[in-house]
Amino acid sequence: MYFVDMAIGQFTGRTALHAWELCPLLKGIGAGVLLVLVIISSYYTIIIAWTLFYLGNSFLSPLPWRTCNNRWNTDKCITDRSLQIISNETSSNETEYGRMLPINLGNASTFPVKMVTSEEEFFQRGLLEVSEGLHEIGGIPWHLAVCYLAAWVILYLCLVKGIRSSGKVVYVTAILPYVLLTVLLIRALFLPGAKEGILFYITPDLRRLGDLQVWLEAALQVFYSLCPAWGPIITLASYNKFNNNCYRDSIMLTFICEGTSIFGGFVVFAVVGFMAERTGMTISEVVSTGPGLVFMAYPEALAQLPMPNVWSVMFFLMLLSVGMDTQFSHMETIVTALLDQFPFLRKKRTIIHALVCVIWFLFGLIMCSQGGMYVFQLMDWYIGLSIPVFGFIELLIIGWIYGTERFSQDVTMMIGYGIPVVMRIAIIFVAPAALLFVFVFAFGTYEAPSYGSYKYPTYATAIGVLIGTVPLVPVVVMAYRAIKNSQGNSFVERISNACKPSVNWKPGSKKHARNYQYPELKEYKTFWSKLKVNIFGRDCNKN
Repeated sequence: MYFVDMAIGQFTGRTALHAWELCPLLKGIGAGVLLVLVIISSYYTIIIAWTLFYLGNSFLSPLPWRTCNNRWNTDKCITDRSLQIISNETSSNETEYGRMLPINLGNASTFPVKMVTSEEEFFQRGLLEVSEGLHEIGGIPWHLAVCYLAAWVILYLCLVKGIRSSGKVVYVTAILPYVLLTVLLIRALFLPGAKEGILFYITPDLRRLGDLQVWLEAALQVFYSLCPAWGPIITLASYNKFNNNCYRDSIMLTFICEGTSIFGGFVVFAVVGFMAERTGMTISEVVSTGPGLVFMAYPEALAQLPMPNVWSVMFFLMLLSVGMDTQFSHMETIVTALLDQFPFLRKKRTIIHALVCVIWFLFGLIMCSQGGMYVFQLMDWYIGLSIPVFGFIELLIIGWIYGTERFSQDVTMMIGYGIPVVMRIAIIFVAPAALLFVFVFAFGTYEAPSYGSYKYPTYATAIGVLIGTVPLVPVVVMAYRAIKNSQGNSFVERISNACKPSVNWKPGSKKHARNYQYPELKEYKTFWSKLKVNIFGRDCNKN
């Protein structure tokens, strides 16, 4: 899928919104993925704001999340996570953020009380000032609003000149995380318990391969880390030179990206192993997911190292770089599509970037409210519903409608050779089947979102489903328009003609666009002959 996105963007030299002229019937996926990015960008920046807040506090000594004498702390705050082990012997009443711990209050009798780590109280009460639920949006903490504003100002300054400015900044934001991750790993390897943490990480439990949920989580991880079918790859590839070897790059970048995830796992679990050793807990008890790992568990571990401020600054600087890098691609995709749609605005790129940032800032202020975490969780939970559908449609267009042999000829025009058989089989069969499985299984195992012990009400679930399915609307609307405007005496003829590339489907290179013609392949006679040519290429008929 990464290769398909990159090849289409490089071939057309156009954004995700305009690159799907090869199949007018389904070109609505361009508008759909753009809508997904608009929604994601509206809430993703709040993560950068959280990171900026932690980064700023990393310069304070002692680190504010390591003490229980701050204004946001309660009498249930503890700085030693190992105290929570006692609760396992006295009460089975647990929540995600704390367990019941028996304490003695003067002459009162002992009774279980929910104890919370200082790191959790810093995140929940010091940073978010989180409310009781979605029904209680509350006010906007000034410190979070300032960090949110700062995040958008930084993003604007980095993107003000478009790809010329973001392309330079990305050299820093893309390379710096590797440097910081390596430094953190070297330091973590010398910690007691690091070996046990890494062994826990790399020791497989083969029984889990029979758990379909594991495969679903793996697929979702690929979508979030590589961004296939989201649009950014197409847009960024449109800036490539026409003869760039996109096939080589797609394979190389896929291994680099997922290899980085694996490398990051060593850094995380080496520190988690140290934390388990320090607290006397098991590694599985220390590990948490999502914001809990990034903003509670990991800062807690770093704070126990010598010179904790140094390591905290490094960690959150790394997170800031990664977050900025991701948001660059999202915003560049949206703004470039907007400018391509309205070319007269290109001379006003600076103003357009400013307007986009201001609109998103105002819309995203709700994420800064005391109920903002519940809104964030709701949007993040459902927005990925349509992504496997878009990926399936993309592969349907390339593998079955346009045809991998036609696509291979377009690729040959760029890089000098066609698509190998293995990649063709993946495009036609393997990837679509995997995406269909992901989509069906995701719905079959659906669970309503939750945040800690808070369960979302029914109306929130309805809103979430609406958020997840709205991006599919442009696909249906534009398919209807394509059929309506298509020529033909029957409905089937109209659909058939709507599946043929429009006059706008041509190479982005002016040199190659002059003589380019839509390849009408005579081998595409029957279904089986078309399938044979798509898999093995035109040369197969000569044998």
